[in-house]
Amino acid sequence: MSFKNLNLIPPLEKAIAKQGYTTPTPIQLKSIPDLLEGKDLIGIAQTGTGKTAAFVLPILQRMKETYPRITKTLVLAPTRELAAQIGESFSSYGEFLGFKHAVIFGGVSQGPQINQLSKGVDIIVATPGRLLDLMNQGKINLKDIEFFVLDEADRMLDMGFIHDIKKIILRLPQKRQSLFFSATMSKEVNELAKRLLKSPVHVEVTAQATTVEKIKQYIFFVDQDSKAKLLLNLLKQKHLTKVLIFTGMKHRANKIALFLEDNNIRADAIHGNKTQNARTKALSDFKSGRIKVLVATDIAARGIDIDDISHVINFDLPNEPESYVHRIGRTARAGEEGTSYSFCAADEKEFLKNIEKLIRMKIEVMDHEFHSETAKNAEGVPPRNNRNSRSSRFNNRSNNRRLGNRHPNRSSSYRSDSRPSRFNGRAKRFNSNDSNERSSSFNNRSERSSNDSEERPNRLNSRSRNHDSHRKPKVRSFNSRDSRKSSFRRR
Repeated sequence: MSFKNLNLIPPLEKAIAKQGYTTPTPIQLKSIPDLLEGKDLIGIAQTGTGKTAAFVLPILQRMKETYPRITKTLVLAPTRELAAQIGESFSSYGEFLGFKHAVIFGGVSQGPQINQLSKGVDIIVATPGRLLDLMNQGKINLKDIEFFVLDEADRMLDMGFIHDIKKIILRLPQKRQSLFFSATMSKEVNELAKRLLKSPVHVEVTAQATTVEKIKQYIFFVDQDSKAKLLLNLLKQKHLTKVLIFTGMKHRANKIALFLEDNNIRADAIHGNKTQNARTKALSDFKSGRIKVLVATDIAARGIDIDDISHVINFDLPNEPESYVHRIGRTARAGEEGTSYSFCAADEKEFLKNIEKLIRMKIEVMDHEFHSETAKNAEGVPPRNNRNSRSSRFNNRSNNRRLGNRHPNRSSSYRSDSRPSRFNGRAKRFNSNDSNERSSSFNNRSERSSNDSEERPNRLNSRSRNHDSHRKPKVRSFNSRDSRKSSFRRR
């Protein structure tokens, strides 16, 4: 079946043909007819399968031009990159129509955005934070919205935007067409969608949280200290032409990028702490081929839409198995094949088990020079509380304060090393000159457990004796000065 069978208007058919598309994807084929009839919809599809066009095309067809222009369509996205990507889709598919759109997100000056809004726009694509800010300033009014789209709803919930979304929805008119699109749909988001949508159509083109079949997946069991060496060996292979690396923390992404640059591999990092100009430049350099490697955190995973990524490497396994699906979905796009490599240390074995349970398959194990039997045979431990869950994190903090204990179940000697030892340890993980510090920072959990039980009775005394040490500047080692002293830089 071609796009001509979907009863799209000629200007849209012309724009689709100009983009080189002839056959709709499954999510487009199942969604567009219902959306053209004005129905609410919950759409679940694998990443890279054309979800954006599935809602952009019917919205552009159902919208009517009015003068002066009033905003009739609102699309919410979790990240700046994804918002920009959706904005590009409205531009390309609406090329032969007269609609104007604005992309609104934080991290940049709001002046140009306000100027654009003052001239009148038909469509707003926004991230929740900046949108609420401009609404509170009286710069945006949503009373005339006819089409509301929540894209990547599960990521919105993970990132803690649920309360912002509810505030925005309260400002929307009751009479509207609402669409929820996502690569995966958690139970919480599904319940929210059912409360907000009116008799929605449920479209799911593949089993939820299954990975793209064309992606070849491999696992490398390796100790944390050897991950950098393994990565360097892999990147020297010629068939790794354009590589996207995922890591769990922002500062870790920076360090990996610097480490690769020091070893003559063109690389850059992209994450939430980067300015929007820096993020845009990194993506542009990666798309154009000026850099071979882009190192990213999960927050950027949903907004990277590049068709020719040859390999995705999970330097750190995600603690949420759904994030694994989104990460590897950056390759094998537009019908192409792709490969994903995942590094698994002993303390990540539980994450691997959860991933394999979710995707319903065993990932093939690769032999390599730095293979770790310790990691392979690790039983795994229960993963830490979801770092993206604000409620659980803040509840734990409040409980700790009531108990008068900043770090429960940890000995004073462990606590004095850092409020976050996980940051200090990981910062030194690649430092070849600090092997002793590195090994002490990454004691296995069983050793920590035994030390805790021995030292727990003396915790308060130890804490009072070491009172001053807790407040020494060296505890917070990841400031800008320490970053410049990173072991990735050869002085």
